[in-house]
Amino acid sequence: MQIRNVAIIAHVDHGKTTLVDALLKQSKTKLHKDSSESLIMDSNELEKERGITIFSKNASVIFNNTKINIIDTPGHADFGGEVERVLKMADGCLLLVDAKEGPMPQTRFVLKKALQMKHKIIVVVNKIDKSDQRVHYVLDKTLDLFLELGADDVTADFPIIYASAKRGVAGLDDNLENMTDITPVFDTIIKEIPAPSGDINKPLQMLATTLSYDTHKGRIAVGRIYNGSISANQEVMHINRDGEMKKFKLTSLMTFTGLDRTDATTVGVGDIVAISGIPDITIGETIADVETPIALPLLAIEEPTIKMQFLVNDSPLAGKEGEYKTSRQISDRLQKELETDMALRVEDNPQGGWNVSGRGELHLAILIERMRRDGYEFQVAKPQVIDKVIDGKSVTPYERVFIEVPDEFSGIVMQKLGARRAELQDMKADNGITYLEFIVSTRGFFGYRSDFITETRGLGILNASFYKYDTDNGYSHQREQGSLIAHESGKANAYALTNIQDRGILFIGPGTDIYKGQVIGQNSRNDDLRVNACKIKALTNMRSKGEGTNVHVNAPKEMSLEDALEYISEDELVEVTPLNVRIRKIILDEVEARRKKSQGLTSN
Repeated sequence: MQIRNVAIIAHVDHGKTTLVDALLKQSKTKLHKDSSESLIMDSNELEKERGITIFSKNASVIFNNTKINIIDTPGHADFGGEVERVLKMADGCLLLVDAKEGPMPQTRFVLKKALQMKHKIIVVVNKIDKSDQRVHYVLDKTLDLFLELGADDVTADFPIIYASAKRGVAGLDDNLENMTDITPVFDTIIKEIPAPSGDINKPLQMLATTLSYDTHKGRIAVGRIYNGSISANQEVMHINRDGEMKKFKLTSLMTFTGLDRTDATTVGVGDIVAISGIPDITIGETIADVETPIALPLLAIEEPTIKMQFLVNDSPLAGKEGEYKTSRQISDRLQKELETDMALRVEDNPQGGWNVSGRGELHLAILIERMRRDGYEFQVAKPQVIDKVIDGKSVTPYERVFIEVPDEFSGIVMQKLGARRAELQDMKADNGITYLEFIVSTRGFFGYRSDFITETRGLGILNASFYKYDTDNGYSHQREQGSLIAHESGKANAYALTNIQDRGILFIGPGTDIYKGQVIGQNSRNDDLRVNACKIKALTNMRSKGEGTNVHVNAPKEMSLEDALEYISEDELVEVTPLNVRIRKIILDEVEARRKKSQGLTSN
């Protein structure tokens, strides 16, 4: 049986996962009974909520006696570590572009990686059933992107498929009425994507690119066989990152059939397999033949640009909401994450806790969100930029920011980003929409996402990806407003909050348990203000008709995890539990905080 390994790459929400579902359904792949109406590949709860793919997944279909291994890749630059790994398993890519929006920033990031690996690219113009589709404009933009990324003439002459993944139809021309099913996608993959290279007669070489865990089988490594073949219960040589070799016997060998892993006896070169029996294997390492072990090149992953300090929760409400809250439990969870996330770094902090580094704010926010949903309780400090020293010179990361806004908001966006020392690279206007491209330091970009949503009334689209390391431009963002801080512990009540809400924006409502030193709102002025949210109205014998009927507490601003991470200043922490996300001062007591501040000023 022939094999084709194809990765699907696209910008967030361009229909990548929907297309995979259509391919699975048409090939009559056996599906779970509850999958008929849902996006099969978006199995993670966070992915369903956010509508984005975070974790790569494998599936396979058999069409005309050809096994097509499908790799669904993340579409966000913050999960670049995941993208780079899974592209190593593929020989070609389906590049999915929206028939209205065209290629987008994250498309650029993943496509650049695919072109560097010399993969054959098939362009799928999706969502052509949209009333406002503009196919020819999108194809021109796609060609421009290929040329901009240095594609040669052969690569730039890409095959094109037109599709409506939602309807499960595709064709070689853009006439929707002529399309009957998704077969043209299968035919083009078999015709254009090369068969896997490698020699079945050579010694075994397999590269582990993804890890998972099974309670019965232990650690499972998923990867592609580059040479030779592999059999169940075979003895293999594990070559780790340091070149050390150890012999192991496989306890299971599985291949992909549809969405499921099925046991196999022997699997040959070019196929993607899942193996268990090697307890300490990590991503990027080689499984080789025992007699002639030859290591494959290690996977190189882009370095992290953001770091955050994780701490054990020590607030007055600590231990009440989380199942896992000790230092050992949090450390074990972070170490476990390192096994599957190549772009993550974890180091012990001399002052306590751990320094966790990642590819961006979203990358770390997703990790924190997953941990709290797993029952963990901890605290995190303000995200920090990771500066580097290159050729004896200190440099800082810069982001390339792409923005689409209605024309009326372009002025405020340019003004706010200009204040953050962003450099405007490009500006275009089309059909009432302004397209802007900026280069801004990662430090200057911090906290802008939530401002952007407010300033554009939720109508703007913002995307950013790592650009390069360069000299720091000296910008340091200072929060314009201070915090409203709880003066005492207790339960917030409506009477106290009605008096406080004139001072700024509240983050809590009546009946919320709060503690001294907790941030309960944003001050309208630029300094912090201690307020008593638990104050009860004094009881007297005097009453008047209608008293109390005019008391009204405004709806509080609900701070999501990302909002809280963007909001906090250097002297604040985000307390994360399975039930709540709270903001607090590092030093809860006002007198002690003042003393520490004065000592710091004196020592300086």
